[in-house]
Amino acid sequence: MQAICSSRNAALLQLTLRIVRKVLWMLLVLWGITLISFWVIHLAPGSPTDMETTLNPLAGEAARQHVQYLDWLARLVRLDFGLSMSADGRPVLDKIMERLPLTVGMNVISLILTLIIAIPIGILSACRQNSLLDRGVTVFVYLGFAMPSFWLALLLMLFFGIHLQWLPISGLTSMNFDSLGPVDKVLDLARHLALPILVYTIGSLAGMSRYMRACMLEVLRQDYILTAQAKGLSPRTIIWRHALRNALLPVITLLGLSVPGLIGGSVIIESIFALPGLGQLFYAAVMARDYTMIMGNLVLGAVLTLLGNLLADVCYGLADPRIRSSREVR
Repeated sequence: MQAICSSRNAALLQLTLRIVRKVLWMLLVLWGITLISFWVIHLAPGSPTDMETTLNPLAGEAARQHVQYLDWLARLVRLDFGLSMSADGRPVLDKIMERLPLTVGMNVISLILTLIIAIPIGILSACRQNSLLDRGVTVFVYLGFAMPSFWLALLLMLFFGIHLQWLPISGLTSMNFDSLGPVDKVLDLARHLALPILVYTIGSLAGMSRYMRACMLEVLRQDYILTAQAKGLSPRTIIWRHALRNALLPVITLLGLSVPGLIGGSVIIESIFALPGLGQLFYAAVMARDYTMIMGNLVLGAVLTLLGNLLADVCYGLADPRIRSSREVR
């Protein structure tokens, strides 16, 4: 019993140290990203100059940018992104937090729907390679890759919003939203977000299902799958208990890399459907040269990238216990 407890304590200590190292590495990478982003943004003309160096004739442009970066970094540590340079002059963090739930919510719902649909489709296509179902999915994939998101959005707006008049084509809520009850408010939000989420889902469904098919085909050719078939295991057991876990590992990597696209990928959709999300806010900040807002969005994108990598790392261990145990041993 004592040996078991000591082994568990040692594994817990190793896991804690590994998490600490991972967090420290993420902080170092985040600092590097902020430094490069700040430098690239200030390559554009018209960069604001800090008052501490404006009246100093010995301070060159490099010194001014250095002071600006240190001042901005000191405020960033306190989660103070500064004030927006737009007309309202509001804090950047407040404006980001107002738009964040909508953009992240739509992308998370779309991602869940994509996984629910794409994983079974990819598995069926791999198990029935070159069948009618596989050929039909292949045609669907090519159409999904070739169809621009803005064109698909316009088609859906024309069909569901104008011809059938089932769903609204713009805005987040109706004009009488405040007078609706709680259930009606939820339904009103769902109706307004149905088309944008549908565009998000269709756009990523084709690629995800094809990627899942390729991963499953690669796993089904492995020796341990052939051994399981020779032992007489049912195809259902082989697919869902043995092949799926290994086939999900590359998909998890793809999901981790897709997290940063929550902001950049939403610019077009939010603009078409007139949704007040982060993508629209970031686009407006770039057009208006709102440097503080741009830096705030870049930092948010960097944090999402690092969190996506960390999430993928955790999901590796959940999908394949061998990875988790090998890391604990190291």
